[in-house]
Amino acid sequence: MPNSLQHFRKEVDVKKLWTRDFTILTFGSIVSIFGNKLSGFAINLMVLDFSDSVFLFILYMVIFNLPKILVPLVAGPYLDNFSRRKAIYSLDFLSSVLFIALYFIVKSNIFNYVFFLIISLVFGTIDSIYEVAYESLYPVLVSEGNFRKAYSVSSMIMPLSNVMIPVSTYLYEKAGVEGIFICSALTFLIAACFETQIRADESYIRKNDNKYSFEEFKSNFREGFDYIKGEKGLLVITGYFFVSMFCGSSGGLILPYFKNTESLGVMLYSYVMGASVIGRFIGGAIQYKLDYPASKKFTIAITVYTTLCIIKGLQLYAPLVVMTIISFLVGIMGVTSYNIRISTTQSYIPDSKRARYNGAFQMLMNVGMIAGQLSAGAIADFMPIRSVILLFNGICFAAVFGIMWRGRESVKLIYNRSV
Repeated sequence: MPNSLQHFRKEVDVKKLWTRDFTILTFGSIVSIFGNKLSGFAINLMVLDFSDSVFLFILYMVIFNLPKILVPLVAGPYLDNFSRRKAIYSLDFLSSVLFIALYFIVKSNIFNYVFFLIISLVFGTIDSIYEVAYESLYPVLVSEGNFRKAYSVSSMIMPLSNVMIPVSTYLYEKAGVEGIFICSALTFLIAACFETQIRADESYIRKNDNKYSFEEFKSNFREGFDYIKGEKGLLVITGYFFVSMFCGSSGGLILPYFKNTESLGVMLYSYVMGASVIGRFIGGAIQYKLDYPASKKFTIAITVYTTLCIIKGLQLYAPLVVMTIISFLVGIMGVTSYNIRISTTQSYIPDSKRARYNGAFQMLMNVGMIAGQLSAGAIADFMPIRSVILLFNGICFAAVFGIMWRGRESVKLIYNRSV
C-alpha cells in the first residue's frame, strides 16, 4: 500500500472500520441515494409515457450521462487540491433545492420532453462531480486494513436503494410524481446536514495564498491519463471496463422490454430487478465477512466476468422464474466483481492522485456507457430487444479474454493483494 495513504488518514485504531466520519458518510449516502432512486425511476417512467419511444427514452439517458464525459476530468484536478467534503454536502444541498423547484414546475403543467432533457443535463452534471468527490473522499475515511469491508458496505447501499423502485412505481401510478419530488428534496437535505459534520483530514487542500493557475490545472488534467498509461495493470483494467460499460448499457433496454410486453409490465420488472437487490445485499454481506485468499482474487474476478456475460445475454429468453433467479445471481456476482476491483485499485492509488485517476476513469467509463446506450437504443428500433442484449453481451464475453485475460499478469499485481 502506498505510504502516502498514511498522510491523509486520521490516526485511528486500524482494526476499527466504523469511525465517526465513516459512519456519517455512509448514513448520508444511504439517505441521498434512496431519495435519488425514488425520483429517478419515477422520471424514467414519465419519459417513457411522454415519448412512447425506446430511442427517445435512451436519448434521455444519454443526455443525463453526457456531462460525465468532460465534467469528471475537470472536477478531478480541483478535487485533488480542494475540499471533497465540501463538494459532497454542497451538491446535496443543491439537489434538494432543485427537487423543490421540480415540484412547482410539475404543478404548473409546463413539463415536456425538452424540459426532461434540460433537467437530465443538470442532474447529470451534479452526479458527475459528486461521484468523483465521493469516490476520492471515501478511501480517506477508511482505516488501514479495512478496505475490503468498507467497499462491501458501499456495495450494499445501491442495491438496498432499489427497494424504492416498487415504491416509486406505486406512488407514480397512484399519486403522481409531485409528492415523490418533495420526498427526494427532504432526503437530500437530511444527507447534506449530516455530511457537514464530517471532520476528515484533507491535508491535500491548497492554502488560500497559493493560487491554482490554469497551467497547473492543465498539468493535473493530463496526469490522470498519464497515470493510467504508466500503470499497465490499471490500463488493462480500464480498457476492459470501458468495453464492459459499453456492453452493459444494453441493460437499459430491459425496462422498455417489460413495459411493452403485454404479459410482463412495469411491476413485474420491479420484482425481477428486486431479486438483483437481494443478491447484491447478500453478496455484500458475504464480502464483508469472507476474506478471499489474495492469490485467488484475479481468478474469482475473471470467472465472474465470464459468467455475467453469459447469463445476462440469455436472461430475457428465459421464463419469468428463471429471469428472477438470473437477476439474483447477477446481483451476487456483480457485487463480488465491484468489491475486488474498487478495493484493490483505490488502495493501490496514492491519495494525491486519486481524484485525477477517478476523474479520468469515470470519464472513460461514461464515454463507453453513452456510446453503448446510443448504439443499443438505435439498434433496438429495428432489431428485437432480446437480440440486442445478447449481441452486446457477446462482445463483452470476447473482451474478457481479449483484454483482461491477455493482461492477467499485470492485473494480478493489483488484484491479488490483501487490502
